[in-house]
Amino acid sequence: MSLSLMIQGTASDVGKSVLVAGFCRIFSQDGYRCIPFKSQNMALNSGITADGKEMGRAQIFQAEAAGIKPDVRMNPVLLKPTSDRKAQVVLMGSVACNMDAVEYHQYKPQLQQQIQDVYRSLCAEADIMVLEGAGSPAEINLRDRDIVNMGMAKLADAPVILVADIDRGGVFASIYGTLALLEPDEKARVKGVIINKFRGDIELLKPGITQIESLTQVPVLGVLPWLDVDLEDEDGVALQVGKYHGKASELLDIVVVQLPHIANFTDFNALAAQPDVRLRYTADPQQLTGADLIILPGSKNTLGDLTWLQSKLMDKAIIDAHQAGTPIIGICGGYQMLGTQIFDEVESGLSHMHGLGLLDVETQFETKKHTAQVKGATRDNLPGFLARCSQQPIAGYEIHMGVSRLGDNAIALAEMDLRNGQSEVWSDGAVNRDGSVMGSYLHGIFDQNNFTRPLLNQLRSNKGLPALDNDSFDYALHKEQQFNILAAGMREHLDIDRIYRLIRQHQEVTA
Repeated sequence: MSLSLMIQGTASDVGKSVLVAGFCRIFSQDGYRCIPFKSQNMALNSGITADGKEMGRAQIFQAEAAGIKPDVRMNPVLLKPTSDRKAQVVLMGSVACNMDAVEYHQYKPQLQQQIQDVYRSLCAEADIMVLEGAGSPAEINLRDRDIVNMGMAKLADAPVILVADIDRGGVFASIYGTLALLEPDEKARVKGVIINKFRGDIELLKPGITQIESLTQVPVLGVLPWLDVDLEDEDGVALQVGKYHGKASELLDIVVVQLPHIANFTDFNALAAQPDVRLRYTADPQQLTGADLIILPGSKNTLGDLTWLQSKLMDKAIIDAHQAGTPIIGICGGYQMLGTQIFDEVESGLSHMHGLGLLDVETQFETKKHTAQVKGATRDNLPGFLARCSQQPIAGYEIHMGVSRLGDNAIALAEMDLRNGQSEVWSDGAVNRDGSVMGSYLHGIFDQNNFTRPLLNQLRSNKGLPALDNDSFDYALHKEQQFNILAAGMREHLDIDRIYRLIRQHQEVTA
């Protein structure tokens, strides 16, 4: 019988996803087969498994931390918001339906048995299951049909550690208030508290820790400082400037347009991690001026975000930057927006819109959602800022509901030959004739240094900077190093031995 541990939070974005990844790495380092699990994830950051199923990015990077392949069972329910009121419901990796919040709340009891069965199937393969909650267990308006916080803890019979974020303020009130709003049997599951994202002198915090332990009768298992680790942000986090060092004049200034429905912004983590890149997100057209590269990212509401671009004059700013010589890249929905026209009777209710016209491409939306891991190679003799990227192997994943057709003034970016492990030949993406604009459906394309470094070196050449060695950076190795830094920090500041004891004691008591 596998052990289990559930990480819940006093609120969203307290660090649950990252701590689950850290525990997965620690347990894996200690010789256990550890599997992450989140029954329901609301996110616009998603990825694709080897068999073409869609799941949340958080559980994918947690699986990477555990040293195992992502499996859609780790995230059986994925909610992808399409507006303020509605979301696409992805069940076991495939689109089930679209629902508003009330409809979904009524639907949740039908999911409970399937979630429990999926969880048990993973337990049979694990030594330790590490579960993640969503938001807060003190959302008492949702308690009666909860399937992701205490409702899931009961289904799994898992002990709970509560995480509180001290950086946002009011940490002791959030701990006390959360525990006070739990039912007695729910509070009994909470075996400890972790105070996360601490900056300052721990001695000043100790009187508060003593008092909160006395008031709640729940021990504080550690205070984790703000760790300097470069890992994927949790969904809903305000996007921030990437980490970088050095003089601004020696860095490449890459700007990602912060769309209202931006999806898969994790595509650009690999760029932000590069040693010579300053990556920033903006919704201000004036902030595009002077950029070395502008990226239009993916979107869960392509025409809605295209309308937003026009209303904010961001479309004009992108076109002006292009005319001034700034290279432009569009990924997925951003690729579609760069084209001439989009025809849609599926996603938004609008039938037709003109795009930015920077690529000779027309897109027709379909009801079928394309989800696949893919491989191929870039074409020979690519023009413009892509010249050094010719004939390079590339891989990534597709998540889109449109088919794009190229006109006479565009060429394909790449010739693909593998979809979900099966041989298939097709073209991906588009490049305009002078090589100043590129679009692609490939999420994760920047993870591969053999494509990204030549691209960045061309941008460096445009800026009068010398090229860097193509082997100067390995993103896969970088992620491994970050997982190990996270695990080491958690071992230093949390009582890991006590956490092992509490999860074993819980199993003994409930066995």
